[in-house]
Amino acid sequence: MPTPLLDKHKDAPLSADINFLTQALFNILQHETTAAVQTILRQLHNGNQPQTSIQLALPTLDLRQQQDLIRACSLFAQVLNIAEDAHHERRRQAYDNNSQHPGRTSFIRVINQIQQHISTSELEQTLQHTSISAVLTAHPTEVQRQCILCFHRHIRTILNERNRTDKHHSEELQQQTEAILLALWQTDETRHFKISVSDEIYNSVTYFPLSFFKAIPTLYRKLQQKLASVYPQASLPNVLSIGGWVGGDRDGNPFVNADTLKEAFTFQANTLFQHYHQCLDELHQLLPLSSRCVQVDHTILQMAEQSPDTATAHKEEPYRRALTYIQARLSATAQQLGIHSDSTHHNLPPYQQPAELLHELNNISSSLQQNGSALLSHGKLADLIRSVSLFGFHLMSIDLRQHAAKHAEVVAELFTHAGLETFQTLSEAAKQRVLLRELSTQRPLYSPYIQYSPHTMGELAIFQTAAYIKQHYGETAINQCIISNTETVSDILVVALLLKETGLLSISNEKPTSRINIVPLFETIDALHNCLNIMDNLFNLPWYRAFLHSRDNLQEIMLGYSDSNKDGGYVTSQWALYQAESRLVQLFNRHHIRLRLFHGRGGSVGRGGGPSFDAIMAQPAGSVAGQIRITEQGEVITAKYADPSNAERNLEALIAATLEATLLPPQNSEPDSKLMNALSASAFKYYRQLITFPGFIDYFLQTSPIQEIASLNIGSRPASRKTLSKIQDLRAIPWVFSWTQNRLMLPAWYGFGSAVADLIEQDSNNLQHLQQQAQHSPFFQTMLSNMDQVMAKADLTIAKAYVSLASDQEAAQTIYSMLANEFERSRQALLNILQRQHYLSDNRTLARSLALRIPYLNTLNWLQVHLLQQLRQQPDNSEILQLIHLTINGIAQGLRNTG
Repeated sequence: MPTPLLDKHKDAPLSADINFLTQALFNILQHETTAAVQTILRQLHNGNQPQTSIQLALPTLDLRQQQDLIRACSLFAQVLNIAEDAHHERRRQAYDNNSQHPGRTSFIRVINQIQQHISTSELEQTLQHTSISAVLTAHPTEVQRQCILCFHRHIRTILNERNRTDKHHSEELQQQTEAILLALWQTDETRHFKISVSDEIYNSVTYFPLSFFKAIPTLYRKLQQKLASVYPQASLPNVLSIGGWVGGDRDGNPFVNADTLKEAFTFQANTLFQHYHQCLDELHQLLPLSSRCVQVDHTILQMAEQSPDTATAHKEEPYRRALTYIQARLSATAQQLGIHSDSTHHNLPPYQQPAELLHELNNISSSLQQNGSALLSHGKLADLIRSVSLFGFHLMSIDLRQHAAKHAEVVAELFTHAGLETFQTLSEAAKQRVLLRELSTQRPLYSPYIQYSPHTMGELAIFQTAAYIKQHYGETAINQCIISNTETVSDILVVALLLKETGLLSISNEKPTSRINIVPLFETIDALHNCLNIMDNLFNLPWYRAFLHSRDNLQEIMLGYSDSNKDGGYVTSQWALYQAESRLVQLFNRHHIRLRLFHGRGGSVGRGGGPSFDAIMAQPAGSVAGQIRITEQGEVITAKYADPSNAERNLEALIAATLEATLLPPQNSEPDSKLMNALSASAFKYYRQLITFPGFIDYFLQTSPIQEIASLNIGSRPASRKTLSKIQDLRAIPWVFSWTQNRLMLPAWYGFGSAVADLIEQDSNNLQHLQQQAQHSPFFQTMLSNMDQVMAKADLTIAKAYVSLASDQEAAQTIYSMLANEFERSRQALLNILQRQHYLSDNRTLARSLALRIPYLNTLNWLQVHLLQQLRQQPDNSEILQLIHLTINGIAQGLRNTG
């Protein structure tokens, strides 16, 4: 496919892979599609199919031909994605091999810089208090089925092999590729069933055998080597982990309960124990060391003597017998946890804690090191030791999350049955008073002999199950309880009371000891403004200070990017988040409390998306301090973590960014608060004028595929909290997803252009000031860079076609004119501030990517409009709805982001 953005030298392997895959796809499609469809596809591939001819061709195609064209365009987008991912990996490898110029997001570059400022002891102290977590959520934005993703991985493997093989074998690889493409063509891309929480649990855990089990220990080993090359005496503790929400996130999902929480840990542990057994099997093959040849520590001999391995051939192989002993104890542990195990435990005692398993593995490593076999303690054994120290018996920690109002309903009922105050009618001050009264005594409110409502019983069961899980899987299995829509101090004290009533918080001498962190989530613009007062008042409570003392004096705060954007627009959301962080840093310093921020980022820019490294570097000074958690969801998980090398690179970038933001002095200036305040206030005004404009919600519902997205089987959670008729009730994911599909990308730019125009009208020097901010403020740089990436994907010609779907054309045309005018103002403002002529001037990779797939992407959009017009006239036509679902999938794959 011709594109002027392909570099003849750097991109030659990419061009070769694209030609290989597209030719294989054409070979399949010539037998599976009609001549009319093939003609359109050839013209799209050659880049000489004008937009008008596509629009004219669509009405001539019957539904089967439209389906074939949709699926073919989607497949072309998929193979382009695969080819690009393979090329990105090649380019990254080239950078990694260049030790003189390590990549910007590499660990070694940051360590080299840190060496100039930080001593070994200072670095080790920082690392001991560093905690970085990528948290996998089940938010429904991944449109592709797991079987489709599996096919993609097979093709990626073939590409890697093709680049290392001879021509004869290449023909065989082409046949394999065509076979996979045929299977893809004959596989249904959309689910015909509603995805369940169990499916989401399975999907999230799949990434561990797929990539994390290999990527994470390998990454730690690599980073330890790089650290030692600069700081020879330093060691690398567990600074990074993977967390999860699946099975514990109840906010808006009625299908998550105590049973799903227990199911999640059972499945996680089952997957983990299988991995441990596999690792031990591999070590068994690697360590047939003979007692005739090596000395062995007495601890190994003791394990060997208790081993069920009595084979004569292994009698003089103590390490093998010790490993069999460990496997037997692991099997006993699995049985104790109710997990299926193929191995028997031979009546050996189970491990009560992961620390016991870790101790015995370390004994093996120590014996090898002290008896002339140090090299054998590296590699697989070191990786297993790291894995056990990270994953324990639970694999990944799961957060509990629920809406504040749901917690309050439970406490209100407990108060009612205990003959206490009518909780929900109390003032905020009175709520705090009665909650602190109950939190100062160990006396319970809950009674097992009272029949409570199903909601109360269900919520209490969650916390009771959490206590059970912590007891059996380890304390770190559940660490956080997140409160959505936190608005008051009492919202936080309510959760503390629920922890007390379920054994997760104890009271002694009126002082609390908690086994779980309470994490307020501030989501809306108002909440971000008010969070400072809430936390200040909370920290002034002696009881809560004692609570924090039991949690290592650490308070985690979660910031929501999604609802703040939907509530106030992109500019105001970003600035409100930045200000909240800055003020929280000052507040926490004043109270001498450690802060950890949890960033609720989505995949799209409108929901806080964008490169994680840049996002971390754009945080206010002092807000990282070695502690950060970031949500990962949907297609972002697939893009970052479905491949071990890709997972390794992305996780390394998280560590590198966190250390740089924590230890190195800022290279650039803080944003100009006065200028940003003015920009935000003006952008907020224009954004709110839009979403409150008469008929706007109808425009959105009718000129986007929101209703069709809501019916996609991509998640267990409903698309809205109540109905689709109010923006405040609509979840942020389908809100962003819909504007992405109709190519307006509205959540990432609306209000920006008019706000900039206002500033320049007030003072013409403000343009220069904004340009200076774009050059020197990481916050503003990142905000504009993300906006640049999104606006490059917008297409106003296509967006205008969706207006034809509105029932009130006059009102719709009025609103579209507002959107188009603001888009042009925002485009011009962005380019003027960046001092560029075109989008993506400094991002050739994305520009190239868009140029390659735009013909297929645009065709899918025209098909979607055409089909939506038909569905509006035939709302019960399931065949047309199915085709629309296919276009949604295809567009999402072409744009590579959804919600």
